Amino acid sequence: MFIHQRISEKGVSPSFEEMKEALNLKSKSGIHRLITALEERGFIKRLPHRARALEIVKLPDSVIPDGDNDISGSSTLNTLDGAVRGNGTSVPIMGRIAAGVPISAIQEKSHSVVVPPEMVSKGEHFALEVKGDSMINAGILDGDTVIIHKTSSANNGDIVVAYIIEDEEATLKKLRRKGASIALEAANPAYETRIYGPDQVEVQGRLIGLLRNY
Repeated sequence: MFIHQRISEKGVSPSFEEMKEALNLKSKSGIHRLITALEERGFIKRLPHRARALEIVKLPDSVIPDGDNDISGSSTLNTLDGAVRGNGTSVPIMGRIAAGVPISAIQEKSHSVVVPPEMVSKGEHFALEVKGDSMINAGILDGDTVIIHKTSSANNGDIVVAYIIEDEEATLKKLRRKGASIALEAANPAYETRIYGPDQVEVQGRLIGLLRNY
């Protein structure tokens, strides 16, 4: 839990010296044995050729409701499952969202991802895996996991999950209202802006953050 907390706060795992002090051990050899044991039991993974590079694979069942301890991160719309894992909040991943040509997006919960608690606010949240490059100039890349605040309203310029009712498809785009029309703008000049009537598009959520694996 100390390693998980430190990675969540600083983005880097603690040193053996910091772990020794946190656990009140007399030597770093005891930390080495603990790290080896955690790795053997599948709780952490040591990343090769990098200093202080530990990855949390799962957390103890004692701090995770329902034993759902897969925190890798990378369907009917469900709500935030409310599980607080240490200093992280568990958000359900509900499939893929197109950052390109619209695709069917919201499915059943496949797994969960743990996000820093400051990333989410009050209300319901879900996560989607991004497919495509239409939002690349907004810093959203193919393979990213976007964190969405479930809402039916959005302001001009917000990046939203937009459900196109007639086609039963969804896309991740910047929303612009032009009179009675709704424009869904890409952040990539290779994709054209699509214009819809007010009854053709339903906002299902607003982007509030993203996660990326390197």
